[in-house]
Amino acid sequence: MGKGGELRKGEELLEHYDIAVIGGGLAGSVAALAAAAEGWRVAFIAPPPPRQDGRTTALLSESIDFLARLGLWEDVRPVSAPLRTMRILDGTKRLFRAPPVSFRSSEIDLDAFGYNIPNQPLFDVLQAATRQSGQIDRFESPMVEADQSDESVTLILEDGTRVTALTALAADGRGSKLREAVGIKVKTWSYPQTALVMNFSHRIGHADTSTEFHTERGPFTQVPLPGNRSSLVWAVKPGEVDAILALPRDALNAEVETRMRSILGAVEVEGAVQAWPLSSLIAESFGKGRTMLVGETGHAFPPIGAQGLNLGLRDIMQAIQCIIDAGGPENAPEAVTAFNRKRRTDVTSRTAGVDLLNRALLSSFLPVQALRAGGLAALSAIPPLRLLAMREGMTPGWRKNDAAKPAATRV
Repeated sequence: MGKGGELRKGEELLEHYDIAVIGGGLAGSVAALAAAAEGWRVAFIAPPPPRQDGRTTALLSESIDFLARLGLWEDVRPVSAPLRTMRILDGTKRLFRAPPVSFRSSEIDLDAFGYNIPNQPLFDVLQAATRQSGQIDRFESPMVEADQSDESVTLILEDGTRVTALTALAADGRGSKLREAVGIKVKTWSYPQTALVMNFSHRIGHADTSTEFHTERGPFTQVPLPGNRSSLVWAVKPGEVDAILALPRDALNAEVETRMRSILGAVEVEGAVQAWPLSSLIAESFGKGRTMLVGETGHAFPPIGAQGLNLGLRDIMQAIQCIIDAGGPENAPEAVTAFNRKRRTDVTSRTAGVDLLNRALLSSFLPVQALRAGGLAALSAIPPLRLLAMREGMTPGWRKNDAAKPAATRV
């Protein structure tokens, strides 16, 4: 469809598209590029982010393959580090403590589970790609109103521009205006935790290993970066944030090394430390009318188990496939119905799993502690159970998907 027939309506510009993507973050940028890759004309409503993102994201192999199909991976690879071992250590001082558990990609015939990627370089690569695409028109004015009819979705931007599209992908985050405008409610809850995010160099190599310490305050997770460098997500009580941020750098370095049990030797924190309050969100449905929710617009939870953006990219892959299966953006209601059905189990099960694990870490209730420790002990001691957990963590429904393949192609 595209901009071929622009119409003037008063002082407003009315522009027609196949797909409108609202939200210019990581998920929104990938959604715009994925839609453009199908030859659809895309309106990308992408106001600049309020601040640079100092976090990193561990993308699993399914997500890396998706970026590769979009022609993005080779630009991102140089700043990324492979994840070949994911290790969980019980850092609590409780009565019931779990044994160490290590998951190795070689056990499921993968070179790596995925790669850890700094968010800002990934964002920059995505932004450059959206600007270079001839299928994408970018609008940096924020969306202020939206309405959908049986035929299209109409978006009104702050500068007065009106955009219409056959299908809309809402990727405008937890406080999504488009989600609210189409009438999808969400359930939200918060945790007594704030995530401190930083990068640091260290004397001993990480051997492509991510280590997640389970502590009474939540996860303390080191993830590899290229060279002798790693990223860190450190969950603390909100009341502790200011004191930690005020530490002299030498004292902060010593604190991180101590909490890491010196497994990487002496450390040196780089740059600024960012703080992100932890909360969760899940939408009552993942689409309505001609609008689908992708990324944190439909679900969000604490950074445990490398699930956040990977789940969002699966949203995008399935949204695009549902549109294709329905016969194109003009048949959006059929696509939305299928998308809702397909995403429900994956999103709800992973949201519940992360919430349960995080609450188990915070709980002082002995039976809960015993269940958490027993579950991790079972993963450590029973190889088939560990393999099942790894495969399901990488690709939900892998057994069903694998069974559908010709025998010669199965892993």
